[in-house]
Amino acid sequence: MTLSLNKDKIRFLLLEGVHDNALKVLNEAGYTNIEYIKTALDEDELIEKIKDAHFIGIRSRTQLTRKVLESAEKLICIGCFCIGTNQVDLDVALELGIPIFNAPYSNTRSVAELVLAETIMLMRGIPEKNAVVHRGGWNKSAKDSYEVRGKTMGIVGYGSIGSQLSVLCEGLGMKVIYHDVLTKLPLGNAMQMGSFDELLEKADVVTLHVPDLPSTRNMMTAREFGKMKDGSFFINAARGGCVNIDDLAAALESGKILGAAIDVFPKEPKSADEEFISPLRAFENVILTPHVGGSTQEAQANIGLEVADKFVRYSDMGDTTSAVNFPNVSIPFTDKSHRLLHIHQNVPGVLSQVNASFADAGINITAQSMMTRGDVGYLVMDVDDNDSTKALERLRAIPQTIKVRVLF
Repeated sequence: MTLSLNKDKIRFLLLEGVHDNALKVLNEAGYTNIEYIKTALDEDELIEKIKDAHFIGIRSRTQLTRKVLESAEKLICIGCFCIGTNQVDLDVALELGIPIFNAPYSNTRSVAELVLAETIMLMRGIPEKNAVVHRGGWNKSAKDSYEVRGKTMGIVGYGSIGSQLSVLCEGLGMKVIYHDVLTKLPLGNAMQMGSFDELLEKADVVTLHVPDLPSTRNMMTAREFGKMKDGSFFINAARGGCVNIDDLAAALESGKILGAAIDVFPKEPKSADEEFISPLRAFENVILTPHVGGSTQEAQANIGLEVADKFVRYSDMGDTTSAVNFPNVSIPFTDKSHRLLHIHQNVPGVLSQVNASFADAGINITAQSMMTRGDVGYLVMDVDDNDSTKALERLRAIPQTIKVRVLF
């Protein structure tokens, strides 16, 4: 159970060289107890470092498994300074009452620009021509070299990245079609296809912009590549598990797919010292990049601001707006009050127990909001400042309590 700590006692562990903006936001909010490490840590080092951390910030290499999370006795919040959160066991974090925040929009432009650039390069055959010139060759042929103007871009997943890419492609004179599991209002002249197969059959370029879900894993296999136009192009800057790499290699080998650009892979090196292994290395008409879709100075700066701000709002106010694994609750502070954050098992009757207990003790609740998610409920309430110690004791006595904090 955690009482309100002075800000200099709240410990932040930031790994993988997250952008300096995160430090700036935390410092300006009064948080100075920060350990900043530029690399990921192996499991044993991570367990030792996280033991006394209240907040941890990571990027994509750090793995927060059940073993690691259960060793982090003081941990109250996780920040993923990236879009993805599959490096964290979301269910275990929820079970332990730990919200997870990410930055779903901060690198949108960077990814969209990379895909647009790769589209132009692939359609001009630049990757292969570049390789030939590096070997001393000089292939000036216009064979299989095309303008993007007038071609059809097929976007799979019309979210923040897919929709922004749509606008950029139309600016170059491309026709844009898209497929999404939800009906989405198109931007510009883009058209939503009735099925995934219809998009594959019509697009000159197919690009994936979907999350990592059971339904999207291996969504591109030999069957789907077979549906694409002969001589079309394929791009994946979404999630590595979406594509069967061996099937893509076979489609490239046969000439069915004229070129590809891949930024994410089913298995990626854990460090720069580990060799990247993939059958796609054999193809000169394939652009391979080391998961850098969002790796621009602008994107990392925005991510640093976004996630650190979410840290501050949770630490200062208990605000869980946009947490990916946790009930989303946000209420303004009331005057002359202390705030209690009660994370509990989601079973019937908890709220009535709390309210009855407070009524018996004569505790006045000035504001209250509760949401649930899965097996966990999150109750935020303000009580008169004179009542907070008594209220905290009452909350601790609730049998379903997982974590309780008081803020003042």
